[in-house]
Formats: sequence, structure tokens, C-alpha cells
Amino acid sequence: MQYAQIPPGASSQPTPFQVSIPDSQLARFQQQLALAELAPATYESLQEDESLSLGISHAWLSNAVHTWKTQYDWRQTETRINSFPNYQTAVTDEAGRDYNIHFVALFSEKPDAIPIVLLHGWPGIFMEFLPALDILRRRYTPSTLPYHIIVPSIVGYCFSSGPSTTSNTTLLDVAWAINEVMISLGFGAGYLAQGGDIGSYLARILGSKYEACKAVHCKSKTSNDPPSLSLSEIEQAALDRTGLFSMTNFAYALEQATRPATIGFVLSTNPVALLSWIGEKYLSWSDQTPSLSVILDAASVYWFTKTIARCIYPYRDTLQVLYHDLPEYFVPKPLGFSFFPYEILPAPISWVRTTGNLVWSRIHTEGGHFAALERPDVFLQDLEDFAGQVWPWSE
Repeated sequence: MQYAQIPPGASSQPTPFQVSIPDSQLARFQQQLALAELAPATYESLQEDESLSLGISHAWLSNAVHTWKTQYDWRQTETRINSFPNYQTAVTDEAGRDYNIHFVALFSEKPDAIPIVLLHGWPGIFMEFLPALDILRRRYTPSTLPYHIIVPSIVGYCFSSGPSTTSNTTLLDVAWAINEVMISLGFGAGYLAQGGDIGSYLARILGSKYEACKAVHCKSKTSNDPPSLSLSEIEQAALDRTGLFSMTNFAYALEQATRPATIGFVLSTNPVALLSWIGEKYLSWSDQTPSLSVILDAASVYWFTKTIARCIYPYRDTLQVLYHDLPEYFVPKPLGFSFFPYEILPAPISWVRTTGNLVWSRIHTEGGHFAALERPDVFLQDLEDFAGQVWPWSE
């Protein structure tokens, strides 16, 4: 397969991986869909305003479930995922905890290729970066690709192993595992970390605590609001929307942070419940409404990998970040930031400057929480422009 040549400096060989859900699991899924009932129509579920101010609509969910049952083809999704090199690799921390990390990669054959790790959040998955990787595959060959692109499923997500069931797993633990994976692939001399949402926290931890991470690019708020600083008109409008979001759309985060066991049980018992929970976020957090196939892909990956109950543990950490200053996440390395106005927790550039060595930034007029999925060309251009400015890094 193209783009699958492991760098010569790798200290371990990751195991090639193919996504292949058993026919028996697909059949059981169809049974569960057939038996699942939608709640009766209510005043709330019959509202169809674009903001989904009262939640997912009965009409949208009914149509989505019908499509899932009768038209959606998981095998096509598998084929798309498997068209990229996929791997799993194991790392063990000092406490003896094993992490088996899945990742998609585009490996370059250029000796000076820049290693970049792309980190997703919730309810994102590794697949949100595939449109950007498609652009890279069209634009470059393995011998001309200027980057090594590594897209892991973070611990607890998709085809990576879950967090420990005997001790608490934190974002610090996950960042350690990501750094170990990058070093094992031969990138101990330096790599760039990019992240959004939970991935932003991970990228900041990598940039603040690990020597091998030489630069960080983020697109999400990752710290408390600083004192009043100058804001552009587009930044102020985004913050106004954030205030509304905090009042009307934040209950999900409190539930996942404070009662993760309960919501994990609820969403793991019924694929329709799972689809409504994460589908609402894809619809209401995007600037450009994603296609139903994109949402069904995400819901299917979550369902078939039993992800939902084991992936929401980071909310306990991120809730702490929202309410407490965490100066140890200050990034002394070169920091880049892309401002997308419809991000659910946008950060004005002047705020970001107080959280690290900001050397590159760009304000966009479009784009939301899933920017890499919504606008892969813009996302990729930002990443390439930032990497081109900071690499090779200055010691």
C-alpha cells in the first residue's frame, strides 16, 4: 500500500490493521435498529429550528434511522478507512498500564518530512481528518509528501483500547501514550502536534511537557478567560454565541463530566439513542451542516467499537480546565492558532497569546467545531502554513 513505508528510524514496528466488523455483529446491529422505538412526538421534538434549541427533531431522527436501516452500507465505510494505512501499536506506562493505540498514517519517503500528529476530540473520531488526508494523497506522492501524518484514535476511542478499568486515566496519561507512539515511530527528534477540542488539551500537554513535541497548533479554547483584551468584531460575535452556548447547550458536558457511568450505560444500550446524542452535536456545532452519511459513519464507528461508554472520561479533566487555571499547560514552544467563528468555545487571538509562545494565527469568517471535516482545504492550508513557518524549529 502507498504511504505505508515505516520511517527507518522507528524503534518498533506497528502492526498493520484492517477494519473488519464481523457479519454477525452487523446482523445484530440490524436487529437492534429494527427493535428500537423512537419516543412519541412531542411539542419539543416537533420543533425544527436550525439551532436545535430543544434538541434533535423527531423528523430528522426518524429519517436518519430509516436511512441507517435501509440505505447505509457499512462495508463502503470500511473500504474507505482501509484505503489508508492503518496500524495498531502497544505502549506500557510506568504503572504497568497497557495502551493499544490505533492510528491512520500517511508516511513520507522524504528524509526531511515533518512529523505531524492530528488529535481529535469528542464526538469526533479519526475519520474527521480523512478529507484532509485525501487532499494530501491527491497533491503528493509518497516520495514528495512533505509530512508524516499520524492520526491516532485517542485512548478509549474507536479501535484504540479503552482507559484502565482499575485506575483513573487522565489526559496526562493519554498525552504520554501519544508521545510514546510518536517516539516509537522514529520521531523522537521532533514532531508537531495539532488538535481541536480534547485534542487541543492533549496538544498543549505535549507541547508543555515533552521535549519531542517542538510546536503546537490548536483551534479551541483551552484556558480560563483572561482580563478584557482587545477583540475584533468577528471575535466578539463568536464570544456572544459562546455565552448562549454555555446557557443552553452545555448540559451534555456536565452530564459526561459528573455522571459518566450513567450516560455511558444509556447510550450503549440502543443505537438510536447514540445517534440522537452525537447527531445533535454534529448538526448544531457545525457551520456547514454535515451530510447524513458523515453522521452515520461516526455513529456506526462509535457503535461497532463500543466507544461511547469508554470515551467520555476526559470530561472530568476538561471541566477542571474550564473552572481552574492550569499554568502547567502554558506552551513555551512555537504555538499556532486558527480561529473559526462557529467553534463552540472559540478563543480570541489576544487571549491565546497569554497561553503560550504564539507565533502564528489566522482568523476565519467561516467554520465550526469540526473544521477539518467542514473545510478540509482551509484546515490543511493553516496547518501547512504554520508548519512551514516554524519548521525546522529553533533550538
